Amino acid sequence: MEAPFTLRVPIRFSHTDPAGIVYFPNYFDFCNAAVEDLYTRALGVDYAKLIFESRRATPIVRAECDFFAPSQMGDALDLTVLLGRIGRSSIEIDLYGHAQAKLRLKARLVTVHMDLETRRSTPIPDALRDRFDAYIAACAGWTPPAKAGADA
Repeated sequence: MEAPFTLRVPIRFSHTDPAGIVYFPNYFDFCNAAVEDLYTRALGVDYAKLIFESRRATPIVRAECDFFAPSQMGDALDLTVLLGRIGRSSIEIDLYGHAQAKLRLKARLVTVHMDLETRRSTPIPDALRDRFDAYIAACAGWTPPAKAGADA
C-alpha cells in the first residue's frame, strides 16, 4: 500500500485564469482526481468498477479549502491524501497541496457512500472500511510541509 498517497498534478495553461494562476474551482477537480486515484492505486479498489459494477458512488457532500499560495502554469502540485473520521457511510478526506516543500492549500472533503439504484446513503462495506483503517495506520506520522510564506 502506497501511504500516504500523493498525486502529482502538472499545472497546465488550461488550469489557469487571466491572472496566470490556477483558477480556484480547478483545485476541486484535482482533489477529486486524487480521491479516485487513492481508491484505485493506494487502496486497491478499482474506482470505475465501484461505480459501474458495484453501483456505488462516493459523492462529495461537503468541500472546503484554504489557500496559502498560488500555483501557476509549469508548477507541479503534489496532492497528498489523508483520511480522517469514518462514519457509518461518510468519510472525511484531507488533501494537502504542496510544491517546492511548501504547503499551498489544504482541502477537506466529506464523501458519502451511496447506492446508485436507490440514491440513498449506504454503510461503507466492512472490507473497504478495513482498507481505510489500514491506510490511516500506514499514514501515521506524516506531517504536511510548512505553509508557503511561513517563517522558516
